[in-house]
Amino acid sequence: MKTAGILRSAVVGLAASVLFGTAALAESPTYTVGSTPSGIPFTFLNVETNQIDGVMVDIVEAIGELEGFTPQVEATQWSALIPSLTSNKIDIIAAAMYATPERAQVVAFSEPVYSYGEGLFVKGDDSGSYKTLDDLEGKVIGAQVGTAYVDAIKANPNIKEVKVYDSIADIMRDVALGRIDAGVGDWPVVAYQLNQGASKVRLVEEYESQITGDVALAVRQSDTELLDTLNAGLGKLKESGKLDEIVEKWGIN
Repeated sequence: MKTAGILRSAVVGLAASVLFGTAALAESPTYTVGSTPSGIPFTFLNVETNQIDGVMVDIVEAIGELEGFTPQVEATQWSALIPSLTSNKIDIIAAAMYATPERAQVVAFSEPVYSYGEGLFVKGDDSGSYKTLDDLEGKVIGAQVGTAYVDAIKANPNIKEVKVYDSIADIMRDVALGRIDAGVGDWPVVAYQLNQGASKVRLVEEYESQITGDVALAVRQSDTELLDTLNAGLGKLKESGKLDEIVEKWGIN
């Protein structure tokens, strides 16, 4: 009888452990994360793994590990990021997106992750010196659709024309071919791609960024609890030095 009682207790204990583990697992949510496949090193398609990789992916995965959720990263084109979020196709935006006042009217941004401005690039054999946008008088400039750079460049009366592209790679191609005079893009993204020998263009070292901003994660404005979770995890990453490690890993510090 005593043995039977011990066995019953063991079975009950095992069942309770299984139920507790199942409940804990059920409480761990999965969030769909939208990241662009062409924003290296922030987010890009890793051809070796066929998965989206990069700085922002590492950050959201590290936050998920700290805060108890699973990020399911999906490739999302830049122009579709905010529409995908507001239409509930994704839950989080993790990309090289500035937290601008205009975007903040539609989505809710986390605390800043990283700050930078635009980089200017020209054809490799263009030896001109360009310190500001004013030095590009009469030139045709390429910028990526949906970025803060488009309107800012259009507002400069010295610029002849602004052509809008889907990706920085497309802009680099047309600059290299002489179809446009110069291009602008997120400085870390441009610098990283050119350091990898991505195109026959050069980064203008003396150029001073005119449009700086903070990159942040984004959620729907109604998802206040998720926003608090992201901010809590981001704060822990900053305090522990893990955020600096991620930035250092990708060489954009």
